Amino acid sequence: MPRTPLTYPPARRGDTLEVLHGTPVADPYRWMEDLDADETQQWVAAENELTHGYLAKLPAREEIRQRLTALWDYEKYGVPFRRGSRVFYTYNPGLLNQGVLYWQASLDAEPQPLLDPNALSEDGTVALTGYEVSDNGRWLAYGVSASGSDWQEWRVREVETGRDLPDLLRWVKFSGAAWRPDGAGFYYCRYDRPAEGNEYKGAVYGQKLYYHRLGAPQEEDLLAYERPDQREWIFQGEVTQDGRYLVVGVFRGTDRENGVFYRDLQGDGQMVELLREFDAEYDFIGSEGPLFYFRTDAGAPMYRLIAIDIRAPERTHWREIVAETGDTIERARMAGGLLVLSRLHDAHSELAVYDAAGRKVRDIPLPGIGSVAGLQARRQDPLLFYAFAGFTAPGTIYRYDVTTGEGAIFRQSKLGFDPDAYETRLAFCASKDGARVPLFITHKRGLALTGDAPTYLYGYGGFGISMTPGFSVANLVWMERGGIYAQACLRGGGEYGTPWHDGGKKLAKQNVFHDFIAAGEWLIANGYTRPARLAIGGGSNGGLLVGACLTQRPDLFGACFAAVGVLDMLRFHLFTIGWAWTSDYGSPDEPADFAALLAYSPYHNVRAGAAYPATLITTADHDDRVYPAHSFKFAAALQAAQGGPAPILIRIETKAGHGAGKPTAKLIAEAADRLAFLLAALGSE
Repeated sequence: MPRTPLTYPPARRGDTLEVLHGTPVADPYRWMEDLDADETQQWVAAENELTHGYLAKLPAREEIRQRLTALWDYEKYGVPFRRGSRVFYTYNPGLLNQGVLYWQASLDAEPQPLLDPNALSEDGTVALTGYEVSDNGRWLAYGVSASGSDWQEWRVREVETGRDLPDLLRWVKFSGAAWRPDGAGFYYCRYDRPAEGNEYKGAVYGQKLYYHRLGAPQEEDLLAYERPDQREWIFQGEVTQDGRYLVVGVFRGTDRENGVFYRDLQGDGQMVELLREFDAEYDFIGSEGPLFYFRTDAGAPMYRLIAIDIRAPERTHWREIVAETGDTIERARMAGGLLVLSRLHDAHSELAVYDAAGRKVRDIPLPGIGSVAGLQARRQDPLLFYAFAGFTAPGTIYRYDVTTGEGAIFRQSKLGFDPDAYETRLAFCASKDGARVPLFITHKRGLALTGDAPTYLYGYGGFGISMTPGFSVANLVWMERGGIYAQACLRGGGEYGTPWHDGGKKLAKQNVFHDFIAAGEWLIANGYTRPARLAIGGGSNGGLLVGACLTQRPDLFGACFAAVGVLDMLRFHLFTIGWAWTSDYGSPDEPADFAALLAYSPYHNVRAGAAYPATLITTADHDDRVYPAHSFKFAAALQAAQGGPAPILIRIETKAGHGAGKPTAKLIAEAADRLAFLLAALGSE
């Protein structure tokens, strides 16, 4: 990679200065928050011209793109589910921009295409973002979004004929569909229409739960529940499988401590506030008449299963079904009158069956270190579907009879590489305060550890999300070229239950960055790599992770990749759904939180004249999750401050959003740019 400093597009340094909680804070690139302003648009165009011109000259880029395309061309299956006698799942034969939804009349019947999102746009930028089938398998409610936006439009399709009804629901966000048992309609959540021109940047508040009757215009939808006095509440409706109750999860932004309300659909129509204290996480997993089952961390930091009889809901009457152990209960499902639990043991999955009284029936054998995902089951159906994936194994779909213990592969992809040519180990490193941090390390089998291997260290560390083993074509190409892929399980995640999450949020957020830095130092100390050959990466909250570590320890890394990151920690709460993240970050409006946020906010901790490593920042013009101005402002600040020769580039995708539903063509192009940039920066072209 050329080491001559680049000439960056001019970015005006404004004079915005605010005094926040008695502290003067400069914000020289505040003007970039106006995405549609001519000055912003001109800067974006100039930055993209610089970035794409630079990437196009990297010698390995085209070779990497071709290899990515070849390896990406494998069958990809979604986890099936049954409604009535019919089976539904998504399928992509290889390189389609979007997977196609299929249905079968039975498990052994011929698959029939039901919905092909590729036909909804020429470039694959309209994606299927949610769907639910009525209990009888007759109707499909489905949501689509354009250009990666969180905004969805929902429609209804008849499964047998593939014919769409005239139903059209707009201004839907963060919602699924919950069918009534008779298939006459479903519950969903939406917002009031935003002001013109404010659709993609304004903060969204005041979600409402509606009931939509098939064939009726949206204007006639029945308001099922709203709370004008709690504009930050977000609802998640679900109808119990016996059709008796509407169960509503109530969330305060991204806070995992939630409430649970319900309505007896055969009763007086009143919403009953069953769990209203917001003192713990309550994940509703099913019911047996008035007995409601929950996975919860109430009184159990590693989670347990409890049953609450809604006729006697007091805590003294709660019944523990499966007790807490030393491993985190990640998911639970009811199937065939039994319970299926997925646990995390040192960040990889274990799966087991329990009876209704909580006695363990058997373990479900798994093929190795990996992750179970997509558990699909119904209360009265003994058939369980799930996916299992590892760092070098795409998701294999399994079917399993919980009553007999008989299991089999339902669908398995044919691969264009040998998974046995790679090996994974689980190591542990000590963070600054001594915390034991898991670190997955994957590379070619027998790779000689000379302390010089190009190493890509990835992390997230937030919102209780666990970083478990998963397959990535891009990571495989990295390892094919002699690289090491390392994935750190940082505090702020959910790998070790509530204490692990709490240890990396709000005033303790700096622990996440200490953990990631410790993982990098461990890889160096143990002979895997050296600073000039170590790259770090992450997206969204992981983009914050990269930005914070980049500004705190620029000497430790040879290259950095920050995707769609939260990078201005003093203004994140003012745009889109950013206010909801105060559960993890704290609020800039609170003095103590403000001090902690200012101390690590990447944008505010860029130091003029520092020698920063090669950095590639990515965002998208339709990202209405993490506002693109985060990346704009951080990139401009880094470019202005760079005291070394390494490039600071920003890649701004068009007709794309935060990442969900991104078409295959864009995924491959972005991965090729990222890998080529990082390998060149580390001297491994």
